Amino acid sequence: MNNRLDHTFFCRDSLVIAPEILGKVMVRVLPDGTRICVPVTEVEVYRGMEDLACHASKGKTKRNQVMFGPGGYIYMYLVYGMHWMLNIVAGEEGNPEALLIRGAGEISGPGLVTRYLKLGGDFYGENLTTSNRIWLENAQSINRFSTSPRIGINYAGEPWVSIPWRFRAITAFV
Repeated sequence: MNNRLDHTFFCRDSLVIAPEILGKVMVRVLPDGTRICVPVTEVEVYRGMEDLACHASKGKTKRNQVMFGPGGYIYMYLVYGMHWMLNIVAGEEGNPEALLIRGAGEISGPGLVTRYLKLGGDFYGENLTTSNRIWLENAQSINRFSTSPRIGINYAGEPWVSIPWRFRAITAFV
């Protein structure tokens, strides 16, 4: 756990963090002690109250309140009543930003990532810098990545549906 990312990594602008988090290793320790370690390969940025695709755009609620705190915490939510979404809160307290983890290792798709890592609603608010169940470790950042528009946010309208805030690693992982 010596390589664990600390709050200084997460308490920055989500657009700065997004390309830097690619390649960082997500470590998940299961209740039986099994460790799952996978590099982050794809994220989407949701940036503040002005971003109409961001859950914080309508203000602070019970569901999204962790987003209004400092970076380094987990924001989990359920979609379609069956898929948990893993988001990492970024930025300074009071400025709600998050990175949706869309890919990890060979797993592509946010619902598949949480299923693989065995994550559920009980991870809401988990502190990535102190948790014994999940954290991110430093690893060499990915220098080659692509950007594109986020997926599934047509409800937000323009310009939000066209902004290239989806970051995907191009480098293959061994």
